[in-house]
Amino acid sequence: MVKDTQKQGNAVLHIGELESGTINKGDELNAEVNADSRKAISRNHSATHLMHAALQQVLGEHVSQKGSLVDSEKLRFDFSHFEPVKKAALKQIEQIVNQQIRGNGEARAKEMLLEEAKASGAMALFGEKYADVVRVVSMGNHIGDGHFSTELCGGIHVNRVGDIGFFKITAETGIASGVRRIEAVTGEAAVNWVEQKERQLDSLAQLLKSSRDEVNGKVEQLMQKLKEQDKQLTQLKGKMASQAGNDLSSQAEDIGGVKVLTAFLEGADSNTLRDTLDQLKNKLGSAAIVLASDEGGKVKLIAGVSKDLTKTIRAGDLVNIAAAEVGGKGGGRPDMAQAGGSNPAAIPQALEAAKSWLQKQL
Repeated sequence: MVKDTQKQGNAVLHIGELESGTINKGDELNAEVNADSRKAISRNHSATHLMHAALQQVLGEHVSQKGSLVDSEKLRFDFSHFEPVKKAALKQIEQIVNQQIRGNGEARAKEMLLEEAKASGAMALFGEKYADVVRVVSMGNHIGDGHFSTELCGGIHVNRVGDIGFFKITAETGIASGVRRIEAVTGEAAVNWVEQKERQLDSLAQLLKSSRDEVNGKVEQLMQKLKEQDKQLTQLKGKMASQAGNDLSSQAEDIGGVKVLTAFLEGADSNTLRDTLDQLKNKLGSAAIVLASDEGGKVKLIAGVSKDLTKTIRAGDLVNIAAAEVGGKGGGRPDMAQAGGSNPAAIPQALEAAKSWLQKQL
C-alpha cells in the first residue's frame, strides 16, 4: 500500500507498506490507483483552490497560503490573517465556494512559461521555487477573461467544479501569530458532517422536549432560569456565611488579646469562605483567622488578619504555613490571602500548624 510519494531529482519515489505476501529486489509490480480515494483527494484539492480565492475576496488580498493538507477525508488550509475570521465571513466564504460548485465551471490545467503565468494573474506561493515551465490550474466560473481561481499547481483536480458536490467548513483556529487555519470537508463527507449535526440537534430537541425550531428558545429559558437560581444560591450562601460567622466566633481563642480562630467548613466554595471570613473579622475585632474547606477533592484555604496586626502578622505568611501541610501554596494582601492544596486528609494538620505558628508570633 503506497502511503506517500517523494521526488528526488527527476525520480518519483513511492513509499509504502507491504500488507501481505513477500517482495524481493528486482520484482516487477503492477500499480493500481484507488479510484475512490483519488476522486476524494481531487475534490478536496479543487475545493482548497476555490476557498483560497474566496478568502482573498472576503478578507482581502493580504491572504496568502502558509500551508495545507489534502487527503481523502478532509482539507486543511493555513493562511495569513491578523485576527480570527468572524462567523459571518466564514459563512460568506462557504457560500461563495458552493456557488462556484453549483455553477459547475470547468477545471483546466495548462503548461506555460513562468513569467507568462505570473503575468496572467496566476497565484504563486511566496518563496516557492518554480521551473521555467509551470502548470497553471484554472477553475470556476469565468470572470472577464479569466476564471474564479487561477493558481500554479501540479496536483490532481476534478474535471468540473460541480464534481466537488458540496463544501462545508468545520473549524477555524489560530495556529501561530498572524496565521489562521480552516478545516473543511466536501462531497459525501460534507453531507455526513451535516447529518451528524442534525442528529445532535434532534437529540438536544428530544432532551428539551421541543422541536428543532424551538431549541434556541428553550435553551435561553433554561439559561435565564439557571441565572435566577445562581442568584438565589448566592443569597443563600451569604446567609449561611453570616450564620457560620456567628456560630464560629464563639470558638475563637484569646491569645495575648488577639482572637485566634482556625476552622474547617465542609463543602464551602471560595465565595463562601471569603464571606464567612469577612463576617468573622467584623465580629471578632483584633483577630487572626484561617478557614479551610474540601471542595471536589481540592483544598481551599483562606487567611484573614485584622489591619491592626498586619505589621507583625501577614495573611500571606499565615496561609502558606497551612498550605505547606496540604501540598499547596498561596498569596494575597497583608490582611487577606488564599491558597489551594491537593491533600484534603491533611487539613487538620494544616489548621493546627497555623494555630501553632500564631501562638509563637503573638
